[in-house]
Amino acid sequence: MTITPFRISVSDDVLHDLRARLTRTRFTTASDPDRWAAGTDPDYLRELVAYWADGFDWRRAEAALNAYPHFVAEVAGRPVHFVHLRGKRAEGAPAPLPLVLTHGWPSSFVEMLSVAGPLADPAAYGGDPADAFDVVIPSLPGFLYSALPAGPFTRRGVAGIWHELMTSTLGYERFGAFGGDIGGGVTQWLGSAYPGSVAGVHITSAVVNPDFGESPATEEERAFLDALSAYDLDDGGYSEMMCTRPDTVAAALMDSPAGLVSWIVDKYRAWSDCDGDLERRWSKDDILTVATLYWATGTIGSSFRQYYDYHLNKPVPHISVPAAVTLSHEPAMAGFPRSLAERLCGDLRHWSTPGRGGHFMAHEEPAQVIRELRAFFGPLRAGG
Repeated sequence: MTITPFRISVSDDVLHDLRARLTRTRFTTASDPDRWAAGTDPDYLRELVAYWADGFDWRRAEAALNAYPHFVAEVAGRPVHFVHLRGKRAEGAPAPLPLVLTHGWPSSFVEMLSVAGPLADPAAYGGDPADAFDVVIPSLPGFLYSALPAGPFTRRGVAGIWHELMTSTLGYERFGAFGGDIGGGVTQWLGSAYPGSVAGVHITSAVVNPDFGESPATEEERAFLDALSAYDLDDGGYSEMMCTRPDTVAAALMDSPAGLVSWIVDKYRAWSDCDGDLERRWSKDDILTVATLYWATGTIGSSFRQYYDYHLNKPVPHISVPAAVTLSHEPAMAGFPRSLAERLCGDLRHWSTPGRGGHFMAHEEPAQVIRELRAFFGPLRAGG
């Protein structure tokens, strides 16, 4: 398998065109006096767009991203982009356990970078070198620099691509997996489908398995599922659009950077553990780094494919490998009962509800994620 070093490089022409479009943005007025109640606050969007046009330093952000080792490899016949940090092995310690960290939507590999360095080289961050991991952070198919799969986008399909990446391409016989949202679904499938290769799975957006089979839902489980359905009714407009008419909305977002960042920011605010204060978790530079990547690669539309193909996903079968949940603190996961995870995971070894860190936990609470990953995967390094 050919692995090619990769650098992010956005041309000056793309940046000049982006700035020109930003300066010509036409803004809407708020539909509700309660700002953000009807979507992205137009006043905040105006402020963000002005900064994107005349304050944000993409070249500085680009250089920071390129400080990490990026690669592209052909996996399952399609290009896959990933960041790969080799663990700094302590003398006399076991080889670092490889970990694949998978993001969700509307996120990117950038979400995981805050945890990558300390996981791979803990001594450089004041930690124990015996805690080092090899860290692999792929971009999901259709996101940024990874091509869509040849067939439908399903979480099971991505798990197969990741398994090939980790084993055939990178040569790991055994690895752990971590993720939330789409990445959590992929992580669950890795544990279910490849128990011979996967040391353990760790998720933040816990699984909801509606197939109660021989054991009916408990009162607590039913209450959670009812609350989740009610939440989805209020929040699910974006999802319905991307599941049924993705090309319609993608046409607008591909042409308008203001529309693109508005679509993304709405979910950053709604799903982060920020109590309505977006910039408590996301600086403008954070937001615009991801938005510029989506804009420069023209992949917001292809990132919708996993919604359009969502109906093709099948329930995750039983997971026999060791499993962990660090439950995200976001509205959709409020009241999630441990018993739902135990229905799927036969060996749930770690259950944590820290009450901090939302949908994008690795970005929002990197120190917490690092502690949780070390606590769960540490005993699994030598096959425990």
